[in-house]
Amino acid sequence: MWTGVVRTEDRDAYVNYIERTGMDAYRATKGNLDAWLLTRDLGDGRTEVTTVSRWESLEAIAEFAGPDLERAVFYPEDDRYLVERDNRVRHYAQQT
Repeated sequence: MWTGVVRTEDRDAYVNYIERTGMDAYRATKGNLDAWLLTRDLGDGRTEVTTVSRWESLEAIAEFAGPDLERAVFYPEDDRYLVERDNRVRHYAQQT
């Protein structure tokens, strides 16, 4: 799971951009089970963006992210949109 923040006025453009970059890359990586992009308007002109992905194994995550599984992967236009970003991702074990 990863979270960043964009200006609400840029939300739709960022969603379209990240669908073509990060989300497509998640889904194209062997071992990715699925991936979602969630948004939440914060009411102050900013929108929180969260990506959630499920993977078969830690090895599959490494195929996408590289050896540092908690280092976030960014794309060239991210700086144009993101006003805040987590540089680390969070991994959780699915229980049910």
